[in-house]
Amino acid sequence: MTKDDDGGRGKGWFSAKNGNGTGHGDSWTDAAQNYLDVPGNWIAPVAAAVLTLGAYSFYQSYLRRFPTPHHIAPGVFRNRSLFGKVTSVGDGDGFHLYHTPGGRLAGWGWLRRVPTDRKQLKGQTISIRLAGVDAPEAAHFGRPAQPFSAEALSFLENYVLHRRVRAYVYKRDQYERVVATVYLRRAPFFFPRRDVGLELLRHGLAVAYEGKTGAEFGGDKMEAVYREAEETAKRKRVGMWGSAAGRGVGKKLLAKAVGGSASAAAVGKSETPMEYKRRMKALEGGE
Repeated sequence: MTKDDDGGRGKGWFSAKNGNGTGHGDSWTDAAQNYLDVPGNWIAPVAAAVLTLGAYSFYQSYLRRFPTPHHIAPGVFRNRSLFGKVTSVGDGDGFHLYHTPGGRLAGWGWLRRVPTDRKQLKGQTISIRLAGVDAPEAAHFGRPAQPFSAEALSFLENYVLHRRVRAYVYKRDQYERVVATVYLRRAPFFFPRRDVGLELLRHGLAVAYEGKTGAEFGGDKMEAVYREAEETAKRKRVGMWGSAAGRGVGKKLLAKAVGGSASAAAVGKSETPMEYKRRMKALEGGE
């Protein structure tokens, strides 16, 4: 074995010379450079990268399912709506939504099914609180039901339960519910969609939200619409504004509880959910 042979074996193939005296490494570099110098050769890899990024972005924005309120990213609030099916109604102004992003176009209802079993739905739904409205309080925590709480619950169940709705989400409240304005279409489906909260107000089964803090209507314009709807319901004396069951009961109980200090003018006036909560606190505080 010659010295030259030994030296050639000791060197890597990257250092070996081809017939033109050029290293293999240089030939690969030149080939790659020549390939990339042709503009048409860029189209396929660039297009593939763009399509991949676009598909991922589209999925994240429109096809990603949010099982619970905790899964909703902060950037979604006030920027996007959630489409889904109502699986249960808890009270007159809230329900649970199973998020079905993409709707029927994404296969929901024919390729993908919304669970119906309560065990399967556990931890898979979003608790929705209707924005800008407050329905009469149902009985809970030892407190009696407020007049028209059952009617409000029944109305909401008949209106949205097992139906597909679109929720324009604003925020999470202190009870981890998602506050949202909710719309749905009822047959015939070419009719304009309806605002669920607004329908409660029109039927006299809710009031425009009275709280001074934490109120969310989805904007000043929507608040004005809601308050006008409440005033119209009062003038027409519909729902809680037109029945003796909804007028005066709370005030009379409050007057009795605090020794008749409630004014006579106040008695006979419908008790709002906020007034009911204050009355309950006063009664509980006197125990």
